[in-house]
Amino acid sequence: MSLLNFDIAFLRSYVAGVELGSFARAADKVGRSTSAVSAQLKKLEEQAGLPLFRKDGRGLALTPAGEVLLGYARRLLELNDEAAVALRGVELEGWIKLGLQEDFGEALLPDVLGRFARAHPKVRIEAHVARNTELMERLAMGQLDLALLWGGACIADVADYPLLQRQRIAEPDMRWIASSSLAWRPDSGEPLPLITFDRECLFQRCATQALDRAGIAWRTAFTSPSLAGLWAAAAAGLGVTVRTSLGLPSTVRALDEGEAGLPALPALALELLYGAATPRPPVERLAALIVASLQDGDA
Repeated sequence: MSLLNFDIAFLRSYVAGVELGSFARAADKVGRSTSAVSAQLKKLEEQAGLPLFRKDGRGLALTPAGEVLLGYARRLLELNDEAAVALRGVELEGWIKLGLQEDFGEALLPDVLGRFARAHPKVRIEAHVARNTELMERLAMGQLDLALLWGGACIADVADYPLLQRQRIAEPDMRWIASSSLAWRPDSGEPLPLITFDRECLFQRCATQALDRAGIAWRTAFTSPSLAGLWAAAAAGLGVTVRTSLGLPSTVRALDEGEAGLPALPALALELLYGAATPRPPVERLAALIVASLQDGDA
């Protein structure tokens, strides 16, 4: 029995269409016409020998075979792209000093940095996890080549450094984070218990401003020097904390909009800032990998 060889271009259009929820948008992403993508998908079904889609109201949903193929397709594309990058970038070498928020330490470091290291074994990465203010200061002093941090309406820090080159990646909403064991209710007459860092924090600042505008009393119920401490306290039902959904552990959940009578929170700009006006090739490559990972939802 001959082995089946899937076409990488077909798989790329397939994954893009599923993730974007539209094969018209997928066509734009892969640089093909909608009719060309439709033809690719038909050929992919022929290669698979099984239907990959089923009717779901006015749209399409994946069949069980389609779900199985999706997982493998993502892995095949990742390996294909990693091989292509490795061949193009075998001469890259040097050091990269990367700064990032604690939110991305567990999700981004093992995945993106691991893939980068495999593709560019001659490049050494020094990662520094810290708060926005410290990362901005290190960038301004030339101690970082690249930093992933928060910007937006609640944050003055980024605006204080207008000369730094920046790239906006996304604008995730702030969310109220708690567990199902949270005992507080809006009609209890008790102040909302807040879980915060043990120092000034932009998330705390935005949260308390929103609560004050809504006329909701609050109190600091628990403080921690680390993000892991915030997650542990929220999971234990000690109160509510505020982050985005990025890097959220399974022990807590983001409350739905308006749940528990809590006010809406603003969005934050997630940005990459560069320590030089013209980044070195290794820095450019790592930045591209970080952007692709976060925009595709990998992190």
